[in-house]
Amino acid sequence: MKIYILILAIWFTPVWSAECLDFEFKETSFTACTANLPNDDIRLFLRDKNGKNFGQFQRLNMSLTEQGLNIVFATNGGMYHANRSPVGLYVENFTQYSPLITGNGPGNFGLVPNGVFCFNKKEFQIIETSKFALTKKPCQYATQSGPMLAIDGKIHPKFLKDGSSKFIRSGVGVTKNGLKAVFLISNEAINFYQFASTFLEHLDIDNALYLDGNVSRLYSPKYDRLDFGFDLGPIVAVVAPDG
Repeated sequence: MKIYILILAIWFTPVWSAECLDFEFKETSFTACTANLPNDDIRLFLRDKNGKNFGQFQRLNMSLTEQGLNIVFATNGGMYHANRSPVGLYVENFTQYSPLITGNGPGNFGLVPNGVFCFNKKEFQIIETSKFALTKKPCQYATQSGPMLAIDGKIHPKFLKDGSSKFIRSGVGVTKNGLKAVFLISNEAINFYQFASTFLEHLDIDNALYLDGNVSRLYSPKYDRLDFGFDLGPIVAVVAPDG
């Protein structure tokens, strides 16, 4: 009987390894969710099979449930226009829906250098936009956003240590081996410099990209984090088989 129970336990152990963790750094609260390759099924999502934007994590999860999948965790996947279409490059399962913007672009996106979060089943990368345009890196999934937070181990040169603009902020960083993507959200309003330094000093991540401010949200039923708000554009999520 003990052997039988053990076999069942192994059989139903989920293959995904994604996890979320709350922590404090320099008296500020954060939540970090990590996707690990090759175990985790991570994707970008924008529209359903009828061409309608998902907009909300719950709508996406309902669609995934029909496919026998659930969200492990999800967050906003980059900046978007008023109609929820992506700002800059957006690639979903090798199909490009929006082109790369090499100019300044609108708002924080235009605080250059900005960059591209590009990934497939084997590797995560964050590449500064001008370099990405030259390399023409093929991506299974990609979202362009900005500004870059950390660039090769250094904080974006335009960030001010005592900057007065403070918001809830979200971003993504990639470990040096390209096998982990860490999605970070501040649980308090902070400036760009504070946010970028968290990637560098606490998470030991050299390259990180800003995803957004006011719309920064996280959805993870396993960790009882179900943020709500108005509709999003791109959504990035780790998904796993139901059950």
